[in-house]
Amino acid sequence: MDESGGIGKTSSVRVEIPYHLRNLARVDGDIALEIAGPVTLRSVLDALEARYPMLCGTIRDHDTRQRRPFLRFFACEEDLSHQSPDMPLPESVANGKETLLIIGAIAGG
Repeated sequence: MDESGGIGKTSSVRVEIPYHLRNLARVDGDIALEIAGPVTLRSVLDALEARYPMLCGTIRDHDTRQRRPFLRFFACEEDLSHQSPDMPLPESVANGKETLLIIGAIAGG
């Protein structure tokens, strides 16, 4: 049990999603999510899709749960796109000081 009498730790995580996904989810600015347990990319995306079901399939493929090709994940000025989705996110993201950024990849020549 934790200090509040609950089981496990809950973290408040801030997520910023691309403009077109904010429109789809009908949100402005950052999204605050409560994450129970370890703060990983998977747990954050699970919470995001649970709260905004219209985003299911837009960030991760429905079947494989893999990141969509033209989206990238950044935190603390680091590209997390190719890390395991079960790897803990940086502490500053887990405690809400830094925002997890989900951005559209920039392509071109």
